[in-house]
Amino acid sequence: MENKFNIPTEIVELPSKGLLYPKDSPLSNGKIEMRYMTAADEDILTNQSYIQKGTVIDKLMKALIVSDIDYNDLISGDRNAIMIAARVLGYGKDYTFTYNNEEYTIDLSKLENKIIDESKFISGINEFDFTLPATDTKVTFKFLTNHDEKKITQELEGLKKINKNAVPEASTRLKYVITSVGGERDAKTIREFVDKQLLARDSRALREYVRKLQPDVDVAFYPDGQEQPVDIPFGLSFFWPDAWERASGTI
Repeated sequence: MENKFNIPTEIVELPSKGLLYPKDSPLSNGKIEMRYMTAADEDILTNQSYIQKGTVIDKLMKALIVSDIDYNDLISGDRNAIMIAARVLGYGKDYTFTYNNEEYTIDLSKLENKIIDESKFISGINEFDFTLPATDTKVTFKFLTNHDEKKITQELEGLKKINKNAVPEASTRLKYVITSVGGERDAKTIREFVDKQLLARDSRALREYVRKLQPDVDVAFYPDGQEQPVDIPFGLSFFWPDAWERASGTI
């Protein structure tokens, strides 16, 4: 496919299949059109302001997405699929990285979306039930969107200013993940529950269930000599290995 500027585009299949988005959202069809990266887009990767604010990847993704969507509505697993697609469209399928002092090259085009249990999904609704095993408390939760991630980052930055040695990232994220406790949806009730009543065993069980259920790209690989898989490491160098050097003016 080609757009009006004759820049090639490709269709990216979302891991969520669009099931989590309202039916009137363009994301509900489970696909996004993206264009190939241009030389001008590379400037985004070296923009000092974007790098310092931590917005460089989001800026790049927004520039490359052709579909008329709200980027902030995307859940994290779907954003991961778009990021990987952007890397393939920009610099090819082979990604070389170092893990435990060993160099590996992965064919990104062979990465597949995780198989999701669609029986747990209600079309158009991003909310799921879970019973905390230790206390038998019933909660509901959602998969975080980019909008949620921004609010979490802002809250953590504020907490860090108060006490830089105690930033409660895990519990803060849970306050956004959990949407109700015992049928109560009030944000204050949820926050008090996480701070004062949520047992570590229940917290871990919930986080594990969320990870198991959440749509995403399967980025696991097996390092040499290991029986357990680990996730492929991603960073700014995922898009451009010398991006940091270029940004600092050394290249």
